[in-house]
Amino acid sequence: MRVISLVPSLTETLIACGIEVVGRTRFCIHPADAVKKIAVVGGTKDVDWERCLGLKADLVLMDREENTREMAESCPIPWHATHVTSIASLPANLDALASRLESPALRELAAQWRELNRKPVLAAPAWDQLPGFIAWIGKPPSTAGIDRIEYMIWRNPWMAVSRQTFIGSILERVGFDAWLKSYPTPYPELDELEVPAAGTFYLFSSEPFPFHRYRDDLENLGFQGAVVDGEFYSWFGVRSLNLLKAYLESCSR
Repeated sequence: MRVISLVPSLTETLIACGIEVVGRTRFCIHPADAVKKIAVVGGTKDVDWERCLGLKADLVLMDREENTREMAESCPIPWHATHVTSIASLPANLDALASRLESPALRELAAQWRELNRKPVLAAPAWDQLPGFIAWIGKPPSTAGIDRIEYMIWRNPWMAVSRQTFIGSILERVGFDAWLKSYPTPYPELDELEVPAAGTFYLFSSEPFPFHRYRDDLENLGFQGAVVDGEFYSWFGVRSLNLLKAYLESCSR
């Protein structure tokens, strides 16, 4: 089956599972050697349907959080949408996709996620073992005085994630459960006047906003935290599975 993927992490996953991907977004960057041969049809919020039709695809793959309702409503090709909100929700989504694409490899990937989800949640990591660590913002902290963690995904406006997201479930899995805050929405906007907040440690994701380019600015604003690999926390599929498994193995040594 010929598939156009509008979900970057699933593009990589489909390729790893032997699915023929004939179209992708410009944000689908893994695996580099394979995706450079695949036609770009737009982004995660915009798409050229005429170009998609020219690729003679059998299915367009979307995700309810990555893509828009308007894209699904205007899609001229049969489509399938995942809705991944946590590690626990991922296996069922992969199983449904496996059935649609008749892919044993995707079904096996779902089984691996189920097995990982049965493993005990880790204790909070030491700061020098911070998962996906890239760089400090401010001085490396002590746990004294820290009572909350915010995982930041955007600036102008400041946007964080709630525990009721896939990212939140990864944070729980690696030991940050007690420090996470629940919000009424998955991706809340934080009050500009209350950021940074006392007693809060900020994890700045490397994507979708390039926080790593603004480390000095963040330090000058008074933030205490670290830049972390956004792919570790948000690329559901083979990438976060492999990164998380490697991290869990390193913690067991």
